[in-house]
This record gives sequence, structure tokens and C-alpha cells, in this order.
Amino acid sequence: MATRLPPVHALSAFEVAARHGSFTAAADELCITPSALSHRIRLLEDFIGERLFNRDGRTVTLSEFGRRYLDVVRGALRALTDFPLPNKCVTRQPKVKLTVPPTFTRYLLMPHLASFTERYPEIVIEVFMSVPLYDLSLSESDVEVRFGAGAYPGMVTEKLLEEPAFPVASPAYLEKIGGIATPADLGKATLLRSALEAWQPWFEVAGLDWPEPTTALRVDDLGLLLEAVKHGYGVALTRQHFAQQMIANGEVVQLFDISLSSPPHAYYVVYEQTPYLRPEVKLFIDWMMETFNGEPRQV
Repeated sequence: MATRLPPVHALSAFEVAARHGSFTAAADELCITPSALSHRIRLLEDFIGERLFNRDGRTVTLSEFGRRYLDVVRGALRALTDFPLPNKCVTRQPKVKLTVPPTFTRYLLMPHLASFTERYPEIVIEVFMSVPLYDLSLSESDVEVRFGAGAYPGMVTEKLLEEPAFPVASPAYLEKIGGIATPADLGKATLLRSALEAWQPWFEVAGLDWPEPTTALRVDDLGLLLEAVKHGYGVALTRQHFAQQMIANGEVVQLFDISLSSPPHAYYVVYEQTPYLRPEVKLFIDWMMETFNGEPRQV
């Protein structure tokens, strides 16, 4: 009697789904529909007679049996993949899905991304926008850049960038209110607000015993906050990388020589802890840390 073997396409679907923790992301990598991927998983579960995933709505996690079976499947697939084939033609193009806040993308990522694509032209980068402050799951992304306090349970979190914060205003606005010479003069200014840049930590550094402002315009996108400053809505806190071009062009002016050296928020690289981090994802994370953190990564 011939030995029945599990279907290879179902084994591959299982490995990809386990790696992503998402049927949708796995289907995208395999270029099939989510329903087709679910069918392959059910086919494999029927074949082995065990449940591989625990399903809770759109969330899937490996069952106890699935975790043990995954090691066996990965070993078998790796043996097949690594076997030398003289006429092998690799068709899958490595791809990294990145989710990033809009301001970081505009002022930091895009000016530097060419150095990665020139170094690794075979890797495709797909960039998706995220909303800061809302600590959503990684969803279908491989890597996220998050602006926050750095507390993301269950995720690998590495600090990417921390910058001093300082107040800026437009020359026209300063002329309108009669100028600002000292931090106390901010009492006659409109202080623009953002949950991403609280004023009170800067007040303390500047020697001002003032509460956090609760009125005036609030903008929770740091790029739009700078635009509001440029158009004369008031004074706001910003960071050097974001404001340097506007400062150089004379559109906004840095006020005082007082900066908050350790602001409460910073940029972090966030990704899921997995024993099988794809090579292209690791290369991109290493590039991000080297480019924005300033230190080469250990290979």
C-alpha cells in the first residue's frame, strides 16, 4: 500500500500562516485568496486529524499540536528548499511591508530610503500609513515604526530615534504679537497642542510652573502641526528633523535655546517575535537601526 503524504501546498500554507499569525497576510504572500488559504489549512487538518490553529474571529494562534507540528514542517520544507537544483529559477521577489506614521515617512524615511533600495534592489518595500497614538496590532505588516512610550507587550521593540523638542513660530506671528524674548513671554502666545508633544515637560525645563494647555487648536499629526505654525496659528513644539527645512527657509523660527533633551515619546521599530524572521525583513530592520539609530548592527 502506498504511503499517503500530506499535500505540499497545504504544508506551505500552514508554515506561512504560522509565521504571519494571519491568514490574510499568508494568502497575500502566496498570491492566493484568504478563502483558498483557509481551504488548504482545513485540508491539512483533515489529513492529520488534529487542529493546527485556534480561531477567535479574525485572530488565529497555533494550537499546542500546531506548535509541535510546525517544527517538523519547517524542517521538511527547509530540506526541500535547500536541496541544490542546478536549473532552479527563483521567482518570488522578497518584499517587506512597512507601516509608519505620516510625518516620519515624509521627513525621515523618504529622504533616506533610496540608500536601502540601492543596496538591495531585489527587495520591494511597501509603505503603509499609520495613525500615531493608536497602538494597533501589526496586522498585515512585517515591521512598524511607532511614535510613543515604547511599551508594546508581546512585540520586539527597539528604540529608533529620540530628538530634542523645542518651540517654533512663524516670523509673521511673532511680529503680530510683538515678539517673544523669554519663555515667560509665551503667556501672550497661542500654544498649539498635540498629544504627541505635551508642553508641560518643556515648561519644567524652561523653569515655568505652568499647567498643560487645554485650549487652542489641537493637531495630532506633527507634520500638520508644523503647517499650522507656518500659517501663523500660534507656537508649537517640534523636533529638529521635522522643522530643519522650514527653519532653513525662514518659514518658522526656533524660539530660545532651550530644548527638552529626553521627551516622553520616541520612535520605535516594532515587530513580532518569531523564530523565523525572513532575511529581507531582518536586512530592513538592520538598515533602519543603522540609518536612524547611528550604530551598525551585529550580524
